[in-house]
Amino acid sequence: MTAPVHSDASTHLTLGQEAQDQLFRAARTANTFTDEPVTDEQVAAIYELVKYGPTSMNQQPLRVVLVRSAGARERLVPHMARGNQAKTSTAPLVAVLAADLDFHEELPRLVPTMDNPQKFFADPAVRAASARFNAGLQIGYFILGVRAAGLAAGPMSGFDPEGVTAEFFPDGRHQALLVVNIGRPGPDAWRDRLPRLGYEEVVRSV
Repeated sequence: MTAPVHSDASTHLTLGQEAQDQLFRAARTANTFTDEPVTDEQVAAIYELVKYGPTSMNQQPLRVVLVRSAGARERLVPHMARGNQAKTSTAPLVAVLAADLDFHEELPRLVPTMDNPQKFFADPAVRAASARFNAGLQIGYFILGVRAAGLAAGPMSGFDPEGVTAEFFPDGRHQALLVVNIGRPGPDAWRDRLPRLGYEEVVRSV
């Protein structure tokens, strides 16, 4: 893996350049992993960090299933796209990230300063859209947390969401959004960095 190239812009950030590289510039989506285990303690440390990322009304709809047992892995792999099956079979840890579509039930505890916060999400369609959006925010935080732990993440949207949801969330109140392989990167784990849009292409002032 080539050393990251720093632009002058990085000097305007208070986060040190080594941490910037670990979280962003040097990080890649891993496609192979070593057999070093990922412990529950590591995952707990990741969650205890990323839970502070903001969500609308503090709704925190992300739910995570850690696929550890051989039986659970066998249930998951057939729902993965063909190109994702082998690495999902062999990754040290696989996490299924989902949105709790009934997150509003927790709002009285999460937003104690507001009277009846559930009223904003009485419409199931509105509630589901908000759950997916805010769980998506939390997924981004989760991936950065994996990198902050010195691990590599292999997020995959190539799977059958309905099949994975039915397999791991049969209660009907959750929707699987992403499957993530987690571990130490193995041999030839990285593909070349793909181009990124430049600042001038993305940002404008009005």
